[in-house]
This record gives sequence, structure tokens and C-alpha cells, in this order.
Amino acid sequence: MNDDFATFVATSGPRLLRFAVLITGQRADAEDLLQEVLERTYPRWRAVRQRQPEAYLRRAMTNRLVSQWRSPWSRRRAGHLPDVVAQQDEMARVDDREVLLAALRELPPRMRAVVVLRYWLCLSEAETAAELNCSAGSVKSQASRGLHRLRARLEAAGVTPLDVDLAEDNHA
Repeated sequence: MNDDFATFVATSGPRLLRFAVLITGQRADAEDLLQEVLERTYPRWRAVRQRQPEAYLRRAMTNRLVSQWRSPWSRRRAGHLPDVVAQQDEMARVDDREVLLAALRELPPRMRAVVVLRYWLCLSEAETAAELNCSAGSVKSQASRGLHRLRARLEAAGVTPLDVDLAEDNHA
């Protein structure tokens, strides 16, 4: 294996896995998605590393997930949101995170990717548009709709969006 590629995977892998968990909603699916995209990227690594390799891989994962979602053979229904009453103890925060992740899984893959890139990875509208190969206007509308849907699902589950703690170390 190319030492440069191995170093990249060692340093960027955890961030890429967190992104994959957020867009797939399941750790096992995220690991599979990341592995598949890394395998497809390795033969092209020399060209990919010259650009922004993390951005390239995030886009590749998003594109692969959208393709899988469009395929009638691989569609899965999102589970129902658990009934959660927000409390102040740690268990309630864990439940709140689970509600948010479940609500995130219910978004269409493209919308989910926009929300994750904009509000989890803090990319600008222009950066998000570039990663997803779409217009900034599309990013704005997808982000707005996605946040509206998430807010509605969280409120329906009795969770105040500000109560949800999504610290990075809780995902990977």
C-alpha cells in the first residue's frame, strides 16, 4: 500500500467515518461505505491527493449513498423515532442524540448530506455546493427544508434542538 495513502487514511479516516455515520445513520453501513469508497479511490490516489482528498471522499460517499438510495434493490425504510422526553441526565442526552440521528436518517440522502456538510462540518454554502456539484441556491433550499424537517421531528419527539449534544467523540 502506498505510504502516503496509508497516512491519509490514518489521519483522515476518523473524520470520514463520522461523516459516513451521519449520512448513513448506521455505523456498520458507514464502515462499509467508507471502505468501498477508499477501495475505489486507491487506484486513483496519485491524482486525488493533488486536490482536496477529504472533500473528494465525502463527495464520493454522498454520491454512492444517493445511488444506493435510488436503486429499488437497496431501499430501506427508516425506523420509527422513539418516544423521548427530554431530561437533564446523561441518559436523556443519549436518547436525544438517537432521536436526532433517526430523524437525520429519514431525510433523503442528498438533503442529509447538505445538512451534515453545512451544520456538522461547518462548510460554507459555496463549499457545500462545490462538494455536491450543485448550485448554492440548491444548498440553501435543501438546508432550509432539511432543518425544517429535523426541527419538526425533534419537536414531535419532545426534544428541544438545543438539548441535543452531538460531540464528535460520540459518533465514531
